[in-house]
Amino acid sequence: MMSDGLTYYLCAVNLAALVLYGIDKRRAKKGRWRISEAVLLGIAIAGGSAGAWIGMKAFHHKTKHQKFSFGVPLILVVQALVLMYFFF
Repeated sequence: MMSDGLTYYLCAVNLAALVLYGIDKRRAKKGRWRISEAVLLGIAIAGGSAGAWIGMKAFHHKTKHQKFSFGVPLILVVQALVLMYFFF
């Protein structure tokens, strides 16, 4: 079973990823300063891959960029497998 600390961390980082993808999409539509791709991918790698994937789908954002359309789901699968290996 996962520790409470890890559960809280994963909830927070995934919520942050979702929010960042939404903010970046809004800024893209308005032609404003954007959140870097390194930050968007970095938060996915830091454990926010589910939130990033949901953000991509919900906001239709970064879905045509291969490093996102293949990278984020790949990160999500790897992270899910690691969690299953250690906790189930």
